[in-house]
Amino acid sequence: MSHLVKSAEKAVAVTADLAWRVYEKINSINTRPSFTPKWSEKPLLKSYQKVKPPLGWPRTTDSLCPKCIPDIRNKIINGELPVEILRNEKVGEIKAQVIERDGKILMVKDCPVHGHFEDVMSIDPAFFKHLEESFPGRDIRAHSDKKLHNHGSSTITHGRGSVLTIDLTNRCNMMCDPCFMDANQVGFVHELTWDDIKTMLDNAISIKPRRQMSVQFSGGEPTLSPYFLDAVRYCKKVGYNSVQAATNGIEFAQSAEYCRQAGEAGLRYAYLQFDGIGNEANSHRAVGNLFDVKLKAIENLHANGVDIVPVTTIVNGINNEQVGRIIEFALDNPKKISFLSFQPVSFTGRDEEVTDERRTAQRYTLSHLAHDVKSQVGMGEPIRDWFPISFMSTFSDFADLLHGPQADWGQLSCGCHPNCGIGMAMMIDKETKEAKPLTQFINADRLAKDIQKINDAGRGKWANVLGVALALLRNYEPFESPTHFRITDLMKKFDKTFGATGKNYGSVGKDRTLTDVEKRRADRWNFLFIAGMWFQDLFNYDFRRTEQCIIPYATQEGEISFCAYNTGVGWRNIVEKMHMTATLTKWYEEKGRHKIYAGGKEVDMDSKRHSLILNEEAVSAERQHDLDAMGIAKNSREEKIRARDAKMKEAAFDAKMEQLYRKEILKEPEAPKGGFVSLDALVSGKKDNGLHGIAPAPAAVKTESDLVGTQGD
Repeated sequence: MSHLVKSAEKAVAVTADLAWRVYEKINSINTRPSFTPKWSEKPLLKSYQKVKPPLGWPRTTDSLCPKCIPDIRNKIINGELPVEILRNEKVGEIKAQVIERDGKILMVKDCPVHGHFEDVMSIDPAFFKHLEESFPGRDIRAHSDKKLHNHGSSTITHGRGSVLTIDLTNRCNMMCDPCFMDANQVGFVHELTWDDIKTMLDNAISIKPRRQMSVQFSGGEPTLSPYFLDAVRYCKKVGYNSVQAATNGIEFAQSAEYCRQAGEAGLRYAYLQFDGIGNEANSHRAVGNLFDVKLKAIENLHANGVDIVPVTTIVNGINNEQVGRIIEFALDNPKKISFLSFQPVSFTGRDEEVTDERRTAQRYTLSHLAHDVKSQVGMGEPIRDWFPISFMSTFSDFADLLHGPQADWGQLSCGCHPNCGIGMAMMIDKETKEAKPLTQFINADRLAKDIQKINDAGRGKWANVLGVALALLRNYEPFESPTHFRITDLMKKFDKTFGATGKNYGSVGKDRTLTDVEKRRADRWNFLFIAGMWFQDLFNYDFRRTEQCIIPYATQEGEISFCAYNTGVGWRNIVEKMHMTATLTKWYEEKGRHKIYAGGKEVDMDSKRHSLILNEEAVSAERQHDLDAMGIAKNSREEKIRARDAKMKEAAFDAKMEQLYRKEILKEPEAPKGGFVSLDALVSGKKDNGLHGIAPAPAAVKTESDLVGTQGD
């Protein structure tokens, strides 16, 4: 029966291909100009109007010196340099080249003071080329934004597209390695007031294009802020339809009631720190039962209408073997997990002073991710199934056209640089758990080109809907799709995502209720999106990426690119010090200390019960030992301990050499075992007879004047 259905669908696809040819010719006649929507003061862009940064290789770009920048940043923080220098001068900037060498893509650069630096950008040049060639171009240039976008070379110039990030506090209830913000370690508290939060949210919706419908509250741990729930509610009030929390999940695991309050306030997503399957896989975070915390948080949040996005910081040699296990966890639990975010480590915050040896060993790129998914899960052809996240902006352009000039907000558009992020979509049958990459049965390249033609023609709503329907059908290969997947499922999925027909699949707007959530979850098909977001650090920094950032930070000094804030110039350190709430000492005196889970301490929970399906072999597996075998430090703390031990050994060796020098060359008397010699013996060269006054042996004494000076000290 299934074969007959697939055969019939194949006939429909062939017919749609023929119909598309007719439609395409008619559609190309007398195309219409773009309209200017309510959410922008500039017209929608045609595909051929979109500009692109220099791509391909070899190419030259603007970067930063990894040694100059920390020094400049510290001088600004200490008041030796004005912060305006970052707005008016190109401090610490150097040129960098993107090249291919030995089958890898590298960034190489030279500082006239600090010399040569290089780092890996991709281990697969063909994959790197595919991503850059699939980039559709930049979004509408940002406008009405002068008061918020004024950060010199780090200024965001194109679009704002995806998620506005707001750090509610720099306090955290964990002490992680890695940590890009160095939480709990900077000696002061930076925590937003209620007025700060409202001002940032109000300012954000003044910038055009207004397509940034999502806000993510972060930290530190955002749930430590007393204004977290109020902030979520206020987002809904001013029109944001998607509110997220970047969280370690502790508060949500400890209290189902808190999850209920968050869901009712309007929290839609929890971006949940999730480094692997099992407590051992999370042991580098130094919380004894951290995986149990994650499972309980997922259980509590999902039950209260909040969707979960496991977010994994991938460090080569630490947890890269967890990539497949995490994806298999999502495949086993398709009713609860519909998005995964892998974030290759960025050497910043606590890791900014990483040694070259550790950086080389731990570096993980987007190309590593694509290949690990294929090798560990057996799914996903890197060039066929992975695309830059910005590839989706063509489909966002279609939604903007469809929603018309009166829409209050533009469609979410991930128009970032192709080196910033990648994604692969999986279609999963929630009943049978059969899963296949979407691009295995959809010709994504050709579909995007077809939709570009529809967008460029600028027809009315139903002509565009007809065109997209034909484009979807002609690019659909039914025999490659999941067994029970049908053409009608394909059309519904597209409609549900982009709102083509206006049918109610459950609201995702600010009026969203738990009933809407359940209605959307009733869909048999889970569209699992696996994303990779690679944030920059000083070793691979590229200003062409910074200027089209889609996830800026709202701060007291305006909206700043994610990478410019956390890495690069490091605006975070500067802004937080400029607007410091209190020193830690004063904060603790007035507010008391919050609980911190570290050193293997376990989080207190009422229960560990959950309904998630686990692979017990993965849960019980040992942590990864690659770096142990290589003799390489795993984190900055271990690196500092090794450096300290090395200095102590060096000092002990120097002392031994000095002792031999005195004994063999200078023929000085040896100190007794107690470590003392008499003053007379030091001067005369004779051993003490035990009757004279004694004193500790100075480091090096050769004359009476030296001796007097030493005694005086």
